[in-house]
Amino acid sequence: MPGEPAVTRTVLAEDGVLLREGLAGLLERFGFPTRVVGDAAALRDAVAADVPDLVITDIRMPPGFTDEGLRAAVELRRARPGLAVVVLSQYVQYGYVADLLDTGHGRGVGYLLKERVTDVAEFVSALRRVAAGGTVVDPQVISRLLRRRRDPLAALSAREREVLALIAEGHSNAAIARRLVVSEAAVGKHVGNIFGKLELPRTDDTNRRVLAVLAHLRRSPPPGGP
Repeated sequence: MPGEPAVTRTVLAEDGVLLREGLAGLLERFGFPTRVVGDAAALRDAVAADVPDLVITDIRMPPGFTDEGLRAAVELRRARPGLAVVVLSQYVQYGYVADLLDTGHGRGVGYLLKERVTDVAEFVSALRRVAAGGTVVDPQVISRLLRRRRDPLAALSAREREVLALIAEGHSNAAIARRLVVSEAAVGKHVGNIFGKLELPRTDDTNRRVLAVLAHLRRSPPPGGP
C-alpha cells in the first residue's frame, strides 16, 4: 500500500534462543520477513541462498563464541558491498569493527549495543536507515574506537616511557632500578602504571611485559629510521 515501508528480506543470526525468537517476531511484525540461523556458517549459507536485503548478526556465535558473527559480516560485506548489515552485540569487538565500518564505503552498516536498545520504534527506524544505505553506529562504540585509535603511549609519563624502553631492552625490574638509581618498588609502580595506561589484560606479568614491549616497538621508529 502507498506510504508503507518496503519489505526488507532479512537474515537474523543469533544463537540465544529467547532473544532470537523475540527478535524474529519483532522483525516480522514490522515488515522484515526473516530467516533465522544460529551460527556463522549457517549465516553465510543463508545469505548465499536467499540474497537478503539485510543481515542482523550477533558477534559471538558457535562454535568458538568469540567473533564468528562479526568476521562473517565483514566477509559478506566484502563479497557484496551493497548488503546491509547490522551488528547487534553486548560489547565492542575492536578486532573487526573498524574493518566492518570500512566495507562498502561505510554505507548500509550499523553497530548497536544490545543494552542500549531501549525503544522498539528507534530500533526499527535504525534498521530501515541501514537497509536504505545509511550508517547507524552507537555513540559509545564510536567513543571507544576513538580512544583505542589514539597513540597508546601518549598517556605515559617521561619516566614511564624510560622504564618501558628498558623493559624492551630485556631488563628486569631490579636491573631497571639499578640503572635509574631508584628503588625496585618504584619501578614496580611505574610498570603497573604502564600496564594500566596501555589497558593490557590482567594475565601473568611476563605476558604483559611482552605486550607492552610490542606497543613500544610499534610506536618507535626502526634503527636508522626517521
